[in-house]
Amino acid sequence: MKAWIKDTAGLGTVLWLLGYLASMVLFFSPFAGVMGWIITAVFTPVTIAIAWWWFRARRLPLSYYVKVGLVWTLIAVVFDYLFIVLLLQAEYYRPDVFVYYALTFLIPVGVGLYLTRDHGGPEATRNG
Repeated sequence: MKAWIKDTAGLGTVLWLLGYLASMVLFFSPFAGVMGWIITAVFTPVTIAIAWWWFRARRLPLSYYVKVGLVWTLIAVVFDYLFIVLLLQAEYYRPDVFVYYALTFLIPVGVGLYLTRDHGGPEATRNG
C-alpha cells in the first residue's frame, strides 16, 4: 500500500474511528451533553502523539502535511455526517464540532511544522 494512502485514508480513518467509538461510550453516560469537549480534550494530545510517532522518521515537505490535514478533515466531515447525522439522526453541529474539525486539520500541519523546522539555527551553521 502506498504511504500516501496509509497516511491519509488509513490513519485518518483509524483516528476518526477511535473518536467515534469513544463518543458511543460517552453517549450512554452522564457526560453525553459535553462529550464533544471531553473527546477533544482527551484525543487532541493523543492524536498529536500518534501523528508525531507516525511521521517522525520521514522527512516530508510541509505541503504533504497540509494535504494530510485536508484529507483527515474531509474524512471527519463525511463520516460524521454519514454515521452520526444521518444514521443516528443526531443534532450534531455545535461549537465543539467546529473546534474538532479545525484541530483535525491543524494537528498534522503542526506536526509537519515541527518535523520540518530547521533544527540547527544560526549557531549550528557557524559551529558545524
